[in-house]
Amino acid sequence: MVVVMSPEATDEDVAAVVARVEGVGGEAFVSKGVVRTIIGLVGDIESFHHLNLRTLRGVADVHRISDPYKLVSRQHHPDRSTVWVGAAGRQVPIGPDSFTFMAGPCAVETPEQTLAAAQMAKGAGATILRGGAYKPRTSPYAFQGLGVRGLEILADAGRATGLPVVTEVVDARDVEVVAEHADMLQVGTRNMANFGLLQAVGEAGKPVLLKRGMTATIEEWLMAAEYIAQRGNLDVVLCERGIRTFEPATRNTLDISAVPVVQATSHLPVIVDPSHAAGRKDLVVPLSRAAIAVGADGIIVDVHPDPETALCDGPQALLGAELRELAQAVRRLPSAVGRVDAGELSRTA
Repeated sequence: MVVVMSPEATDEDVAAVVARVEGVGGEAFVSKGVVRTIIGLVGDIESFHHLNLRTLRGVADVHRISDPYKLVSRQHHPDRSTVWVGAAGRQVPIGPDSFTFMAGPCAVETPEQTLAAAQMAKGAGATILRGGAYKPRTSPYAFQGLGVRGLEILADAGRATGLPVVTEVVDARDVEVVAEHADMLQVGTRNMANFGLLQAVGEAGKPVLLKRGMTATIEEWLMAAEYIAQRGNLDVVLCERGIRTFEPATRNTLDISAVPVVQATSHLPVIVDPSHAAGRKDLVVPLSRAAIAVGADGIIVDVHPDPETALCDGPQALLGAELRELAQAVRRLPSAVGRVDAGELSRTA
């Protein structure tokens, strides 16, 4: 069961609902979004019905939810959500009214490389800068990222270009320092089921980009989002980045059908990562076009000023003609499906 608070509800109104629920032995998990607060209830449903929660000040509605993921379900939130990314200065929307283009280097290597990639991304039309300071790699001998120094370099590039920054956090112990430097925290595919990390980013006070696990079902993916929401954060964006199948022609198989399936089930925005799905730069533009056509709320793409020397995922990074072709697709195609560029809807924080 969930209690939906009105936009005018105060902290005291929320506390009154929590106190009443706890008074009958239930648990109440408060999750805050941009325009509304939702309280998830755990316990005896029948006892909750006798509390007359709808009569409490600040309560807009009460819903009994059949989905296993209560807070991220559309059963209590029929309108799809918009998540705003940014801090002082500019905030960029990710949601059903716009199309958001994120781009940047897969890994932060040097200040010069990161700034060059950020300028490439902005020149191509990106409104959010991505870059990895912590890199969870399959091989322990592969480049693992620059850590805090990488965060500093990425933040500097974001300020220089005026782009909000999203970067991955791989350990719950690093959430605080990553949140100090980034506008949005990414949970990667290998950590989708790292429940301690999900809870930690849910408490960090920053929007979260949650990538689908490489073997995760859609329900498992949404349950991972529920872990974040249950800890107080409804500003979650889901990212389809390809799943592991029997087909070896691409690194992963992009499950393009996951976008409308999830959008029909959850109110959270859904974007696509064609770079990590394909692992090949020649497929990034076609898969990006497919993502736009199917109704994705955005894409996140790798760019690099010199892919041949990249320390991470160079074969999928765009440069030159491929990046120009992608920029053209991002400019022209979203309007065909009723979207506008997220930059046009950006707001001053």
